[in-house]
Amino acid sequence: MKSDGWRSWLLTLALVLALAPAARAQTLRRLPTEPLTVATAKGVFRFTVEVADTEATRERGLMFRKSLAPDRGMLFDFKAPQQVAFWMKNTLIPLDMLFISADGRVVSIAHGATPLSETPIPSAGPVLGVLEIRGGRAEAIGAEPGDLVRNRIFHRPSN
Repeated sequence: MKSDGWRSWLLTLALVLALAPAARAQTLRRLPTEPLTVATAKGVFRFTVEVADTEATRERGLMFRKSLAPDRGMLFDFKAPQQVAFWMKNTLIPLDMLFISADGRVVSIAHGATPLSETPIPSAGPVLGVLEIRGGRAEAIGAEPGDLVRNRIFHRPSN
């Protein structure tokens, strides 16, 4: 009987180990990309962003990524303006976060969020989206509150 218990345990362990790479691949799966620009006093900067627009994709974000190119990022679409807070749990690289209102204006910026930190990073007001880019990139492009982010999710009010 004892050997059957061990055999069962070993088979379970083998199954878990066999499925682990598939689970990790699912975690690292890239989302479809689209263009985004950030207009600052230094110029217009183009990014290719993955769009996280479901609860599951927003929750996963850029977790477990080991690198992020300077012209890449992730745009979190919340569908309606709201107060949000982010954390860096399971995020291995430093990131800058641009919190963006419904009209595409930067509300606030979190520079160099600490990898693996569970400290909440709140928006400074209601936002429709959050752009995560490589740490240090917001400063490099001269991003400031009030700058304009263009992407299909942001709507400019009619005048």
